Parts: sequence; C-alpha cells; structure tokens
Amino acid sequence: MVLKELAFTEYTSPDAFTEIHKPVPAEAPVTIRVNGKELVTLLCTPENLKELALGFLYLEGFISGMDDVLLLRVCDEEREIEARLREEVSLPAHQVIVSGCGKGLTYMDVSKGDYQFGPGPCLAPQQIFALMEELYRKALHYRVAGGIHTSGISDGKGLLWVAEDIGRHNTLDKLKGYCLLKGIPTEGKLILTTGRISSEMLAKAARMGVPFIVSRTSATVLAVELARKWGITLVGYARGGGFLIYSGVNRIEGWQG
Repeated sequence: MVLKELAFTEYTSPDAFTEIHKPVPAEAPVTIRVNGKELVTLLCTPENLKELALGFLYLEGFISGMDDVLLLRVCDEEREIEARLREEVSLPAHQVIVSGCGKGLTYMDVSKGDYQFGPGPCLAPQQIFALMEELYRKALHYRVAGGIHTSGISDGKGLLWVAEDIGRHNTLDKLKGYCLLKGIPTEGKLILTTGRISSEMLAKAARMGVPFIVSRTSATVLAVELARKWGITLVGYARGGGFLIYSGVNRIEGWQG
C-alpha cells in the first residue's frame, strides 16, 4: 500500500469546514537483514523494496555489483528484506544521521570521497526543462497525494526510470537498485530530483558515477563545495523557465566562459 485514503476535515475561508476523503502517502519501517544480521531499518514508501535494498547496499559500499548477492527477498508482509551476500559484512562504527524529515542514516564519510569526473554529458537548457517536465508527469503518487519525493535517471534523451518515496535519499537508492537489477550502467547518466541536494545526496550520485544532477529546489553549501571539487554539474531551482548552476557550467550548452 503506497497511498491510503483517509477522512479528515478541510478548512477553507471564509469559515468553511468540509469533511473530505483524500489519499495520504504511506510510511513504513523496513528492516534490511544481511546474512542473518540486522543492518538497518529505513522509513520509506513501501514499494520497490528490492530496488531500495540493493541500492542502499551498493551506495553504502557493502556490495560492488550483483555478483556479490546470492539471495534477495522481501519477507513478512514487506516489512523485512533478507539479503544473503558472498562475503560477511561488518557494521561500520561511524554512522551519520542524514538531513531531512525522516530517520535516515548513511555510513559514508563524504569528506573522504575522491571522485574526479571528466567532461561528461552536455545539455541545452531546453533539454533540462523537458526532462524536468517528464519527471513531473511520471510522479504519479505525488500528483495524487503530494508529500512524496521523485527522482529519475536519464541518458539525456529521456527518463530511464523514476522512483518515488517519502525519503529523498531513498529515491536514489531505488534508482541504483533498479539499474543493478536491469543491468543498466549508471556511469555518465543524469539524475533529476524534486528534493534538496545535500552532501549525502551528492555523494550517492557520485558513487553511481553520475556527473550531472538537476533539482527542483536548492543545494547546500557542502554539496556545492563537493560538486566543485569532484567536477559534478549541479543545477538547482530548475523551474519556471530558469535554473541556478552551482557548479560545472561547462556542461550547459550555450555558455561561453
């Protein structure tokens, strides 16, 4: 269940109270167990859970590809994901509680990231607007209920897949997990998202090999600093016919430096 219709009271001025029914996003704790041991419990939108688990394991450095995974299954009415890996994993001592509304965490230390991206893909402004419009069209749960983040991965021509979740970090995990399952390389692709780009979001994209990120909203100072250090094009506030280019303006067609 991704959305549940609830009854509540709506107020509209002047002094009008109306009883209505409206879909509301579901939120569920989902536990990932690796080789019989509990690794993490994520609060998420309970769909595409295999993709969520695979992407999380990859982006947090527990696996390097599908060859490391012997078994992956969703159990107990979609409240637990069991992963059996070729190698035993130990839980890192260092955890970071990520920014955002949910109880998210990461084991990545973004200060130790050492990524260097080359020239990479170039996009014209109209391509960016077209891809963002496609992202909004495919944000089906958001269009019905609101309250959900949406991210998509693109080859520059169109969106290859779209993930929705109450957690913006979860959307990137789901994107990577989907690409692992389908055998789609993420290197050199683009990510478009409705969520804020914080440092851990940028680090997840960098781990995917993505040199170009577009968001409907803002980036944080640390994300901008890392994007400039790693050679990532970071675009924010892509809406209303314009956008801000925080870093990597050389990948925007029409710019003359």
